[in-house]
Parts: sequence; structure tokens; C-alpha cells
Amino acid sequence: MSHIDATILLVDDETDLLETMACALRTEGYRIFSAASGHDALALLEETEVDLILADVAMPQMNGYQLYERVRSRQEWIAIPFIMLTGRVMDSDIRYARTMGVDDYLTKPVELDDLLATVHGRLVRTQQLAQIQSSEDSDASPEDGPVTIGSLRLDPSSHQAWYDRTPLTLSAREFILLKKFMQSPGKVLDVATLVKSTHDLTTDSHEAGSLLRPLIRSLRKKLANANRQESLIENVRGVGYRLVPDQ
Repeated sequence: MSHIDATILLVDDETDLLETMACALRTEGYRIFSAASGHDALALLEETEVDLILADVAMPQMNGYQLYERVRSRQEWIAIPFIMLTGRVMDSDIRYARTMGVDDYLTKPVELDDLLATVHGRLVRTQQLAQIQSSEDSDASPEDGPVTIGSLRLDPSSHQAWYDRTPLTLSAREFILLKKFMQSPGKVLDVATLVKSTHDLTTDSHEAGSLLRPLIRSLRKKLANANRQESLIENVRGVGYRLVPDQ
């Protein structure tokens, strides 16, 4: 693997495992910061820019899921790749992590080769997305400005969205998904088209549907919490989804 210049934050209350992972990643040339708790991790993020976060799920006071939500609630941290580390391999745990929008997960005991490959892959993907975004920004047109549909408003330049002035806390993929819907209000978008936007993946409708459903559920929930109405995203059975603007 070619080296990527990156700073990584490791968060785990197991000191031995933390040091083992840190040593392996330093050997690959990464800069490593370590935190033994979610609170320590948040304090460190206030002072240090990092390119990737790897955090354990089972930690006292603030678990990995809670840390993830705190990180994603901050605009300046929302795009940082977040990998979960868990000792549980139950399908329900994996589905929950995917529903939240976690970028990837590793199970304990961690194979160092898997650790290095997963970290490298996520950093490569982040670089690719940054290059695409940079290219899109250089070719920006008035259509890339803020979009307002009914009570929904989305601003691509600041990566922010609101419903009736209520800020929406969205993951990077949820933001892309909502933007796609708002660019074609009322139009049915098939799952393959949506997954191409959210995951940059060309695949069949079965796999696309499996990848998309957790994102749809999460986005619907956040919109419902904000507008206290029925979901604005309608399922058109056998075809795809569409945004039904409010009046």
C-alpha cells in the first residue's frame, strides 16, 4: 500500500489494544493521537485536526455510538471517516452501526492486516471524494447554490440543511441523499441512481436497495423529528423513492 499522510485518532479504554494499534499504524507512517474515553477524544478534537477516527463501542460514560453522534453533530467534524471497533458481531449491532451512517467497523480481536487495510481504504476514499468535490467546486454554477423546497432548505457550500429553520444533523451520505431528492422534487428516483450518488457505486437493484434502506430510514427519522409530520420521502414500490414537498 502506498503511504497516505494522515493523522488518526484512536479511542479505546483498553490500554494494551490501544498501544498495539498505535504502534502498527505509526509503523505505516501515520500520526497517531490516543484517547482513553469519548470525553478525552472530544477534547482532543477541539485542539487537533484529524483525518480519521477509530473508536471502540464499549466504553464507560460515553460509548462509541454516543461519541459518533457528538462528532457528527459538529459541522467541522462531519466529514471525518469514523470506524467502529467492537467485540460483538451480532447482526443487530452491525445493522445499527450502518443505520447511524458509520463508515466501517472492525471486530475484536483485531487482525492488524485488516486494521491497516481498512484504515488505508477509508483514507483513499476520502481523498477521492475530496478531489471530486474540489473539481465540482471549480465548475460551480448557480445551480450549486442553496436549494429550497417547501420548508426544506439545503446549502451545499456549507453542508447544512434545515426544515422550517430547524437544523438537520445529517451524515455525509444523508446530506448527499437529501440533496439528490431536492434536486428532483416529486420525481421518482430508482435505487441504483441514488446509491450511485451516495456510495459512488454501480450495482444491481438488490444490493442498491440493501445499502439504501438504512440511509432512507435514518433520513426519514431526522426529517420526522424536525417536522413532526408524515415522512416527506415516499416509497414507490418496485421503482424507488421520491421527495413529496410539503405545502
